[in-house]
Amino acid sequence: MTTNASNATTPLRLQMRGVCKRFGATVALRDVDLDVRTGEVHALIGENGAGKSTLMKILAGAHQPDAGQMWLDGSDYTPRDPADGRRAGVSMIYQELSLAQHLSVMENILLGMEPTIGPFVRWKAVRARAAEAMRQVGRPDIPLELPVARLSAAEQQLVEIARSVAVGCRVLVLDEPTSSLARDDARQLFQLVRRLKADGHSVVYISHVLEEVAEISDRFTVLRDGDSVGHGITAEASVNEIIAMMVGRQVDELYPRSPRTPGEVMLELTNVAGLRLLLSASLTLRRGEVLGIAGLVGAGRTELLRAIFGLDRVVSGEIRIGVHTGPATPHRRWLQGAGLLTEDRAREGLALNLSLADNLTMARLTGLGPCGLVTPSGQDRAARPWIQRIPIVCASPRQPVAALSGGNQQKVALARLLHADVDVLLLDEPTRGIDVGSKTQIYRLIDELAVGDPAQNRPPKAILIISSYLPELLGTCDRVAVMHCGRLGPARPVGETDEHQIMRAATGAGDAA
Repeated sequence: MTTNASNATTPLRLQMRGVCKRFGATVALRDVDLDVRTGEVHALIGENGAGKSTLMKILAGAHQPDAGQMWLDGSDYTPRDPADGRRAGVSMIYQELSLAQHLSVMENILLGMEPTIGPFVRWKAVRARAAEAMRQVGRPDIPLELPVARLSAAEQQLVEIARSVAVGCRVLVLDEPTSSLARDDARQLFQLVRRLKADGHSVVYISHVLEEVAEISDRFTVLRDGDSVGHGITAEASVNEIIAMMVGRQVDELYPRSPRTPGEVMLELTNVAGLRLLLSASLTLRRGEVLGIAGLVGAGRTELLRAIFGLDRVVSGEIRIGVHTGPATPHRRWLQGAGLLTEDRAREGLALNLSLADNLTMARLTGLGPCGLVTPSGQDRAARPWIQRIPIVCASPRQPVAALSGGNQQKVALARLLHADVDVLLLDEPTRGIDVGSKTQIYRLIDELAVGDPAQNRPPKAILIISSYLPELLGTCDRVAVMHCGRLGPARPVGETDEHQIMRAATGAGDAA
């Protein structure tokens, strides 16, 4: 937990009182209060759909409240739009960055706020202000003339923050800022947040990763179903207490684990090497077992799953799935009983413009209509049992997947594997970017799949999980193997290893065995 809890005597930078917002019949916010102090990092926590984004869009001026009041440094604050909010000193940086990719760094930083003389832009002043903003965020080395399209995700995020700094930001809202960052980039972001805090900026930090909240925030507020249900000093609250506020009940067991009995070998790799990053991997995965793969970003973990599933070429070694050996296309892997859940559900894992039923059934279209045809009613009929079992919160099977929350989108991607009735599940970061409640449901589902249900004629599955979150691997898996620089070490029972040993192996400081 952070030890930098805000002093109660520190003046309030932001006050929100009795904020309400409805969208038609849906109540998004109900009498919500929020206080943020000067020079404080304040975490805003809640499950998907709790109202966090709506509250922050009201703060930024993107939405108008139906009721309530706001004050900024003691003065009434009623932004008409985001530009009005920025002029008042409130900036919001969304999970999806809003940069003009074809423009330069300095053009993006002062976009819409360029100093001018009559109709002419004062480019020397633009450069000077952009350079000062980049200095304040700790990256004066990034060329100001460089198009932002050529920057990494972490560098683009810094440009967004520099844009906020350049206009005199007093309250900076960061929405899931580490969701697309590697571990080292996230650490650098935390250093920047601490520097902004020391300079007197107030930061509202939204994250599903409670360990991040514990590390970076001073105080927190929890929203649930549009209500503010808890707040406090971060250092004085346990993770379990915060989770209980989020979900409205005590979470006794975040990682459910039933007795498991490993059976026949379902996946076997022997010295498998691929074209990119993957140098050597050998493992054995049995039915009724959950095997985790740890490692740093760029170690070759995703490339391993892509090679197994047939998305990437295998240049040497052997892959056996059930009784099938040799290379295969993704279509053939589906037929052989293996399914992949990709880490990037938005771009690779789901067809966002299609319905829930379309996405859920696309891997197995048999039996969805007469004479081999596929009918919407047949798809809906196949989708409903999975919607109830997992469960997926939706209006109907015809609802576009893009309209679902991140957690429910992830459940749709998982349900597709189950509808296809695969025996081997390849799960790449299965809980990335989703809230704690949805994570718990997915952990419970993984446990149920590994155990099976003889009464329902559901044999145990073989599950291979990649995750960057070590407590998740240690909590859900039976064994964990570590990947370092393209090479997979031997798998060890989770009772014989810990986070420290795994990180030593992942960084090359210790032996993976």
